[in-house]
Amino acid sequence: MTHAPSPPSLPGTASDAGASGVARPGRVEAEVGGRVWRLSRPADLESLWAAMAEGDLGDDERLPYWVELWPAAVLLARFVARNAQRVRGRFCLDAGCGLGLSALVAASVGGRVLGFDYEPEALVFARQGLELNRELLGPAAAPLFAVMDWRSPALARGSVDLLLGADILYERRFFEPVAALLDHALAPDGVAWIADPERSVSAPAWERLHALGWNVTTPHSGRVAQGGQDMNVHIRQISRPERGHPPHLNLQGA
Repeated sequence: MTHAPSPPSLPGTASDAGASGVARPGRVEAEVGGRVWRLSRPADLESLWAAMAEGDLGDDERLPYWVELWPAAVLLARFVARNAQRVRGRFCLDAGCGLGLSALVAASVGGRVLGFDYEPEALVFARQGLELNRELLGPAAAPLFAVMDWRSPALARGSVDLLLGADILYERRFFEPVAALLDHALAPDGVAWIADPERSVSAPAWERLHALGWNVTTPHSGRVAQGGQDMNVHIRQISRPERGHPPHLNLQGA
């Protein structure tokens, strides 16, 4: 019989420096590029965890982490906004998109964006966030959101120009499927930007990818306070060996 583990300690809902933090239980906000993005969610993580019953985790034991807007997602969205020239007109895949912040920001700067998540409920709220931010999207094409398992990606091989991921390696068992997704999805000259908070569980992943032949660099790092969390986050840039030197990235203000 499966029991949900105890939830992590999540400090309150105090406002963040440089971000709005949590507005109310059903909303969360973040400042990206001088604009406040508002996202919808059912509740905070602790509330959902307290309401979980035995058996709610399912075979994969996926916990509802998607209801929180984590610091890694905020830094990734800011990095995307600061490097709009690398996003505009490209097919972007937001892997494990959760509430959809990175997908929304990438679409707002001209990316052709598909956000996917394993949890159908997450996408219900990602689509609500789309409606909340119509004004910020302006004339840009809205991102599409789809349920997908990264172990069986419903994508043509080599079709993704830019793969985005925020805090997607929080369990060691995710390394192999993420590495396989990169290999399957990235175009020959494609790039992945994965926002990785400083955690021991994900630290070995980048050397492992390098050992598999990938180019791995860290073009930006920053500290982000969001929703009661305050974390150092690194943007990892991943590309195929054939790609050569990574492009110039605009890091000012990211």
